[in-house]
Amino acid sequence: MKRTARHIGIGFAAMLLAGAATAQPQPAFRNPDLPAEQRITDLLSRMTVDEKIDALSTNSGVPRLGVPNFGSSEGIHGVVQRGSDKRHLAPIPTTQFPQPPGMGASWDPDLVRQAGGVEGHEARYITQTARYGRQILMLWGPQADLARDPRWGRTEEVYGEDPFLNGTMATAFARGLEGDDPKYWQAAPLLKHFLANSNENQRTSTSSNFDDRLFWEYYSLPFRMAFQDAGASGVMASYNAWNGTPMAINPVLRDVVINLWGVNVVSSDGGAVKLLVTAHKRFATQKDAVVATLKAGINQYLDTYKDEMRAAVSEGTVKEAELDEALRRKFRITLKLGLLDPPERVPYSAVHDGPAPWDGAADQAVSRKMALESIVLLKNAGHALPLRKDRLKSIAVIGPLADSVHWDWYGGHPPHATTPLEGIRDAVGPSVKVNYAADDAKGAAVAAARASDVAVVVVGNDPTCGPNMANEWDDSGTRPCADPGDGREGRDRVTLTLAQEELVKKVKAANPHTVMILVSSFPYTINWSQRNVPAILNMAHASEDEGWALAQVLFGAYNPGGHTIVTWPASMADLPPMMDYDIRHGRTYMYAKQKPLYPFGWGLSYTRFRFARLRTDRSTLARDGRIDVAIDVTNTGRVAGDAVPQIYVRYPNSRVARPALQLAGFSRVHLEPGETRTVHVPLKATQLAYWDQGRKALVVEPGTVQLMAGSSSADIGLRQDIEVR
Repeated sequence: MKRTARHIGIGFAAMLLAGAATAQPQPAFRNPDLPAEQRITDLLSRMTVDEKIDALSTNSGVPRLGVPNFGSSEGIHGVVQRGSDKRHLAPIPTTQFPQPPGMGASWDPDLVRQAGGVEGHEARYITQTARYGRQILMLWGPQADLARDPRWGRTEEVYGEDPFLNGTMATAFARGLEGDDPKYWQAAPLLKHFLANSNENQRTSTSSNFDDRLFWEYYSLPFRMAFQDAGASGVMASYNAWNGTPMAINPVLRDVVINLWGVNVVSSDGGAVKLLVTAHKRFATQKDAVVATLKAGINQYLDTYKDEMRAAVSEGTVKEAELDEALRRKFRITLKLGLLDPPERVPYSAVHDGPAPWDGAADQAVSRKMALESIVLLKNAGHALPLRKDRLKSIAVIGPLADSVHWDWYGGHPPHATTPLEGIRDAVGPSVKVNYAADDAKGAAVAAARASDVAVVVVGNDPTCGPNMANEWDDSGTRPCADPGDGREGRDRVTLTLAQEELVKKVKAANPHTVMILVSSFPYTINWSQRNVPAILNMAHASEDEGWALAQVLFGAYNPGGHTIVTWPASMADLPPMMDYDIRHGRTYMYAKQKPLYPFGWGLSYTRFRFARLRTDRSTLARDGRIDVAIDVTNTGRVAGDAVPQIYVRYPNSRVARPALQLAGFSRVHLEPGETRTVHVPLKATQLAYWDQGRKALVVEPGTVQLMAGSSSADIGLRQDIEVR
């Protein structure tokens, strides 16, 4: 058994030893050649009722039978193992990518898949390396919700406002976590939070209200794409209600998520069962709530439930067969991870010991590329960027975010973290004087700007609204942020105004050669800066390589190619009321009624691109078919760069109201100066479906569909009609 311990970690080895001691001959559930359902039936037959109830927690193991726990860890942009003094756990460093808005801004699904692969591999390494002794093979991510409103405090956790973009990225990240073996998974994704969870204030009791069309066409689409296209099979129910019924007991969990999409693990959120009693007031007791959630499909509890479940079984309210049904789904994940199979059959069992992957060249290369591709050039008047190091004698680096890489609530402990100040200092070297000022106390920022050839001012939000977020919770979420433009989990933003824009104004007045770096979790109404500051770069928080990547872009070693993933409104007055979940009332680029500050899909470059010859491989599209959409992209400038051609659709003659514009495909392509490449984007007819309420089905209607191509939702220069038959 020593060989087994080396392969799968000390905790797993102990359980296998226990199993071997009590099971002679080998039980059927350990036979990898038997059908999965037969193996699970055998396992369930050997478990006691108490063991079954225990396995409904985040600990899925059965120690007496040697069944390992697949465990869990937060993981939307890196494995989270920050440590715990209370549990005597030391922090474990892991690769930390930009927050999901940054990954989304890359518009590069393959790179997002690689990031998921890094995370899944690091989770395996931690799980199977004896010195750690932690089981974390179910990663809580990706976050598949939609950023329908920029005031949402958790905008920092999602890929954007568009369902196809979010679904594509969630699918890619899930695939990366799972790995590329045809039989086994590297790690298991658990998507968050189902469904329509995009307000924080009073989220524990509010209801997100909208019709079935928006359920199928918008809010559930990213989840469905990840379940169906990546085979992801875990999800967490959100705190809120949908149309009055809390998600933890909503019939849609069993009717659609489990029965239609085949999802196996359906988890409650932390404390969500209790909230059915206290906040939603749907049940009189915790036991009633526990029973109701089990029957609704919940089979993983992040709440008090064990004594209540035992009492319910004892009195007959819950049948043992219902426990078996819940655990059957859960143990499918155990088998998919290869935890009951001989290590030599599971390729990922070899991931253990040796050098830490987060310190290795492979993981660091993905981290650096993601940091680079996440940066969006919002403005670049008069070719203010890139800066020429050989023409600089001094540079001011100013701002409260200049010398920090901000931690966020779902971020882990990085192996290193390069701040903007450090990245710029490393890039310019000793020949250029760097004048640093964190703020304008005693005129420090103005003095630094005046004393320098160019000023770089780094501003943005604090993802946790200060260092004490863990102690600032109440029954409805977290307390208000000191800055009303900030938001976080449990608290929505009061304003879209960037308070630190006042610092930008002072710096710009002191030095006209000012570059603004906005490190933010969400959009701001920076109208003054857009009018007056020569160049503006935007990036998300939390990348371990934040400062290095920023310096590469500032000084022209890398040409930015990121694009916005939400509509940046020019005024908060342009937004519907926060709790209006009907996006048709003016939300997102699909239904917006006012001109935005920055449109969805916007991003500039140090070079120029020309799009030409939009065409398809056929003029008609079968309602169950697909076509190839092609477009020629040429780099007409003098430096290499990445273009992001975007394909949109419109339905001029639809029998129902459709979006004014709808993203249907995209690609990120690298081009050398003067190079032309033909970009191919697949378009499935199913992407064009709408929900027919009368037929209770997604329907692809015949008729004309207009294809459009451009560099953003507001810059569309090419059009072609196709016929759907």
